[in-house]
Amino acid sequence: MDLCRVMQVSRSGYYAWCQRRPDPDRIRRLNMVKSIHKRKRGSYGSRRMAKELQRRGEPVGRAQARSLMREAGVEARQRRRWRATTDSNHGYPVAPNRLERCFQVSEPNCTWVADITAVWTFQGWLYLAAILDLYDRQVVGWAMADHMRADLALSALEMAVGRRQPSSGLIHHSDRGSQYASRVYRQRLEKHQMVASMSRKGDCWDNAVMERFFGSLKSEWLAGQRYLNREQARQDIVQYIEMEYNSDRLHSSLGYITPQQHFLAVAA
Repeated sequence: MDLCRVMQVSRSGYYAWCQRRPDPDRIRRLNMVKSIHKRKRGSYGSRRMAKELQRRGEPVGRAQARSLMREAGVEARQRRRWRATTDSNHGYPVAPNRLERCFQVSEPNCTWVADITAVWTFQGWLYLAAILDLYDRQVVGWAMADHMRADLALSALEMAVGRRQPSSGLIHHSDRGSQYASRVYRQRLEKHQMVASMSRKGDCWDNAVMERFFGSLKSEWLAGQRYLNREQARQDIVQYIEMEYNSDRLHSSLGYITPQQHFLAVAA
């Protein structure tokens, strides 16, 4: 056969390939890969895909996961760079950087990081304020509005306090934005007996974990989405925070378990 000669394949090998039956295990895994890829909106690469398959009882390594993804015709969406904007041109007092990039903490509710980002909709900008616990990387408080005044950040803070009821002395780290430096926000931190900490001016690395969360939200979940109004975007962001990021997303910094699993492990 001409094809066998060109491809340097024996006739017997070709006919054996034609008669070979599909491997049911591989078909099942391919379907799993496609399902995970769709559910995660194309955010999982081969490493997280392997961990997710293992969590579902499939003994798959990273190389095999890469092979399955290639055969399934799926690949991870590449991260995009997003510009962060902070209004630090104000006359409010600025707290010292008490965090000093110590992003690994030994217990929950001892260090929180906070920030605000913006999401575009056809109705206008939607602003998201979020607070994240460095111990379990869980978003413990969030709020959204059509503005980025101090009360937006306060709403996220009150949700976090209501959920976690932290003890006094918790370090609250943010950038130097006017929302966090404002008098009303500083008074609220004092009320909850929290210690304010702020990044150095223009240094996003001082709040890298929060920046990474916003990067994951926008690259893994919001990229390619078009929202007709703020409420549509709000519902999708809530789904990501509560149902995906906190509850189901595998975090490399936590040994590829979810934030909720990490938090419950210390409580057990």
